[in-house]
Amino acid sequence: MLETEFIPATDKKTRRLMVMLHGLGDTMEGFRWLPEALRLPWMNYLLVNAPDPYYGGFSWYDFMGQMETGVRRSRNLLFELLDAQRAKGFPTSQTVVSGFSQGCLMTIEVGCRYPHKLAGLVGISGYVADPELVAREFSPVAKQQRFLITHGFHDPIVPFAVTREQINLLKRAGLNISWHEFVKAHNIAGEAELSVIRDFIIAGYGPV
Repeated sequence: MLETEFIPATDKKTRRLMVMLHGLGDTMEGFRWLPEALRLPWMNYLLVNAPDPYYGGFSWYDFMGQMETGVRRSRNLLFELLDAQRAKGFPTSQTVVSGFSQGCLMTIEVGCRYPHKLAGLVGISGYVADPELVAREFSPVAKQQRFLITHGFHDPIVPFAVTREQINLLKRAGLNISWHEFVKAHNIAGEAELSVIRDFIIAGYGPV
């Protein structure tokens, strides 16, 4: 079971939910600022810690070892987490999954393989573990999902060109991906990027 923290929306009646997945070595604390920055009063947030300890933070998988095994394990844990949120009254169709770096990879994994349609998937500064394998194993609803993937031209951790080609492969395979490029490193480019994320989320729900 994954460690989580729920941050309720200002609007207490809403069942809309954003699940946020951090990057390598970070924790849920790294995105505690996000609800205030996104300014979506009708959005509940679920911050999640990855399962594996990593130098004071956590990791979703061992990128230097049995990466495929770790990705599969974490993907299954996220499936269980989403199922649990649905049981608590947060419909999958009202849920956005978002992640940064390793969390972006896990977000793409969920969007391509989870058998229920989500309100949207937002991946920031990440990559795809094995895009050709992922494309062969799409869930029945994968091509109905909405993806926003953002990346920086100057990312020193996850090369821009590699991720762009991986995303192009998934687009050619039929995924509905909105790809946005920013003049940034391995981070979130302030309000310029947050506004793109905010607009994408709002578009997934329709008029508020």
